[in-house]
Amino acid sequence: MEDAITLLEACTRPVVFTGAGMSAESGIATFRGSSDSLWSRFRPEELATPAAFHRDPALVWGWYVYRMAQLQSVQPHDGHLALARAEERWPGLAVVTQNVDDLHEKAGSSRVLHLHGELMELRCSRCERPFGGFELPDIADMDAGQRLDPPHCDHCGGLIRPEVVWFGESLPTDVWAQAQEAIAGCDLLLVVGTSGQVEPAASLVSLARAGGARVVLIDPGTTGHAAVADVHLRGAAGKELPRLLANEGEKNG
Repeated sequence: MEDAITLLEACTRPVVFTGAGMSAESGIATFRGSSDSLWSRFRPEELATPAAFHRDPALVWGWYVYRMAQLQSVQPHDGHLALARAEERWPGLAVVTQNVDDLHEKAGSSRVLHLHGELMELRCSRCERPFGGFELPDIADMDAGQRLDPPHCDHCGGLIRPEVVWFGESLPTDVWAQAQEAIAGCDLLLVVGTSGQVEPAASLVSLARAGGARVVLIDPGTTGHAAVADVHLRGAAGKELPRLLANEGEKNG
């Protein structure tokens, strides 16, 4: 911790990069890596591809509505809140995230770049217009495998889908460009709860390194980013982030 605080003291342009491990502490299932992960129960090609939605829209929509309903009961943890408070020292602190749950915004972070989209945002699968007014069911009335017919677009009649990036789709061009710019220009990258297995997002850590940035990794286990980290804090984000950001400047370990 003392080494991480020293690096944080010296930086002027930090950026934060978060993954599913950040959200897991709020009770949101990760995609991989545990017996209760999303892909331990479902195959990605059945639920998270354009072809899957075309083949069985009711199955895919039901699964995503179940995940959206879950978000009604989850809250940001102390790590999310600590990052939001860090804007007092670094106004406009960029949080680049692979998560789609909006917990960073809920905690108060003002500049969040969603590489993989946002689960609670909806759009037409045909004309791509935003869609609003969808009323979520109570999670108690839902099952992860429940089939639901998706609503239709008011403009063209196309089926509505979540505004997330499915396998085989490109990342949103403008967000990806902003993320690359922020990370290429940072002098410290704080990497939290991301496995380093999903490209092109995982390449952002190498981009930071190429620009001379130091890397602080917060993750209880070994990830693909451990080899390039200057410091690896092996703990939960909800515990380590508040300690790191509160003690920055004190170096009390």
